[in-house]
Parts: sequence; structure tokens; C-alpha cells
Amino acid sequence: MFSQNHRKLKDPREAILRLITKNRLTGSTKNKVIVVFDGFPDASFYRQDPCAIQIIYSREETADEKIKKIVESSDNPRNIIVISDDKEIRLSVRALRANPLGVGDFLGSKDKVQRKIQDIVKPELNYSQVSKINQELKKLWLK
Repeated sequence: MFSQNHRKLKDPREAILRLITKNRLTGSTKNKVIVVFDGFPDASFYRQDPCAIQIIYSREETADEKIKKIVESSDNPRNIIVISDDKEIRLSVRALRANPLGVGDFLGSKDKVQRKIQDIVKPELNYSQVSKINQELKKLWLK
């Protein structure tokens, strides 16, 4: 899965970020992407190519704890997909109503990931329900 360029990178964090951006694993550019790394930022870690990925360092806590806090503080955790192979974090975010996805599943098939995203991010109402509501509102407001 990694190209030669990824193997030459000394910092695995950089390799992960390049893998995500180069392979467009975030799906739509409208998707907000947060990558959580353990510990503190390192002065030697330099982002050469800016990307739309937000990088968060866990600092005094573990990355898993930071991820749980992000999910807990979300207004709509059902719209969050957490990519991890850690069983504990997957169970925790599922209990918080977010959607865990294994790294293999995430990297394995873009189509599978897109279907998963579409299943997760469903509008609350279907088209016919929206049409009925619009008709009722027209009756009320356009008299």
C-alpha cells in the first residue's frame, strides 16, 4: 500500500498524513478530518505540504482519551467515523454513538468506505417526507 516515497519518510506521522491525502482517503473535501497523535508536537516534525487535515496531539493524555473526548463533545457523534484497530477505542466510540471502522476496512476498499459513510450520514427525512413538509408549510405561509 505504501509507495516508495512513503518508505523514504523518516517520520511515520508524515507518512500517515501523505497516505491519507495522496490517496484521497477522506472522501469529499468537505469532510472534516482530524488525526490524533500521542504526546506532544516534535520540533523536527515539519509539514511540507499543507493539507486540510487537522492534527491534534494528545499531550498529557493518551490519543484514545483525546479521541473519546472529541466524540463526547460532538453535537452529532453519529456523523463521526473513528478509524482504529484498537478494540477498546472502537467499543468506546460505538457506545458514544460514533462509528468505528478498522484500518484494514478503511484502507481496503474506498467503495466500501463510501458506502459506510453514506449509511452513516443519512438525512433524517427522506425525499417524500421533505416534500410533504414543504407542502404543509406552503399552505400555512403562502395563504
